[in-house]
Amino acid sequence: MNTHRLTPLLAALASALPFALQAQSTGDTDQRLRQLQEVVGRMQQRIDELEAARAKPPGATWGMSPEQVRELNQVTVKAAGIEDALETQGWRGLKVSGYIDPTYLAARNQNRRGFQFLDSASNGEYAIDNGSFGTAQLDLLKETDNGTRWHLTLMPNRGAAGLTIDGQSIVHEASVSMPLGDKQTRLIAGQIPDWSGHEFAQPTLNKLVTHNLLFDFTIPTAYTGLGLELVRDNWTMKSMLANVNASRRQAGEHAPALAWRVDHYNGEFSGFGAAGLHGRAANWRALLDETGNPVTGEPYATHDTMTHLLEVDGYYIRGDWALTGQIGIGRQSNAAITADPVTGVLRSARWWGMSALAAYKLTPLVELIARADLLHNSSHGGGLLGWSFADGRNGLGPDPSGDAERGANRRALALGARYQHDANVAFKSEVRLDQASLPVFVDAASGQQRSTNMIFTGAMVVGF
Repeated sequence: MNTHRLTPLLAALASALPFALQAQSTGDTDQRLRQLQEVVGRMQQRIDELEAARAKPPGATWGMSPEQVRELNQVTVKAAGIEDALETQGWRGLKVSGYIDPTYLAARNQNRRGFQFLDSASNGEYAIDNGSFGTAQLDLLKETDNGTRWHLTLMPNRGAAGLTIDGQSIVHEASVSMPLGDKQTRLIAGQIPDWSGHEFAQPTLNKLVTHNLLFDFTIPTAYTGLGLELVRDNWTMKSMLANVNASRRQAGEHAPALAWRVDHYNGEFSGFGAAGLHGRAANWRALLDETGNPVTGEPYATHDTMTHLLEVDGYYIRGDWALTGQIGIGRQSNAAITADPVTGVLRSARWWGMSALAAYKLTPLVELIARADLLHNSSHGGGLLGWSFADGRNGLGPDPSGDAERGANRRALALGARYQHDANVAFKSEVRLDQASLPVFVDAASGQQRSTNMIFTGAMVVGF
């Protein structure tokens, strides 16, 4: 609007006031005068606003000075340059995380006390007092624009490969997840840690320091193969054709196993799932036997044997309470600790077990935890997946001075506390009592057989 045209208009209105006033009575004059004054005032205000807008410097943005506009443009250009550099160098969409959990442990039957961190689990060193804790992990996750996810997790001495595949590799997971049409349908491939159970391997996700008996002795460690993952509403389903605890098949071995898992989530606070394995897995009973059939003198076949595993698990969170649990059953052919006393033929190992955990938050930062485990393993002297031999450290197998056909059933009770210092640091403590139905724990100091063992642990978990 041209303000020069408005100024004469105001002058004309002002000059017309006397004539308008002469035509009115005194009361009407006062009223008309006030009305005209209000009109003139509003027009003058509008003229001032238009003149201020015309005087604004070119290139300025509302609320910003020209200098601020130039700085904003420079920041925008720099941000675009940084984004282009990240894309060129492959850093875009990359997430890096990890943790360490130095641990103090006192084990009664092993007669040892001290810290343990990054120690090797090879040579039979994986045990209830030397399991998946005292570890370090570096996790690399990258997602490309098309939704493909690349996942590499490094875990020295405690990774899936370092535990069961070759005892040396630091790779815990090396996998790819590629969308098929949409991001809810994915092809998965590579080396993937096992899906079973209500506990996680990572101490950042596990409430206590140690793990339950089913985690340690009855579930696989990793799968190497190809599979499919489906997400539909509150359901997640995944399956793989894979080698179990092996990066490749040996001579004479053909069939991979079928591993699967199904989960249903009732929001964030409850859910349940089931997992299974059906196929061939390493038969350590035959692999570790150097004498063979005691009746015929023939060596045992060391090929993988048929294995069936099934477990269900779930969680429930209500206020300050958290409950998790798991029930599992398993069978492996030719994996029982003791052979048939008449024919010398290896027999099937059978087992079942359960684990339950309850946690209560005293405060938002302090949590009390209790866990109880049961593992029924009495058939043919015992025998579990990958643990088809007597083990006095873990309390597995028959009584050395008793009936070789009867294996020990195992129980464990763990009580602990967790203090969440901040978002990245937590302190955990735990006292654990392990008990067996037979005297199968070896006391390292006296060499005697015990039916119980006691462990105390404390750990500091630092993640990023």
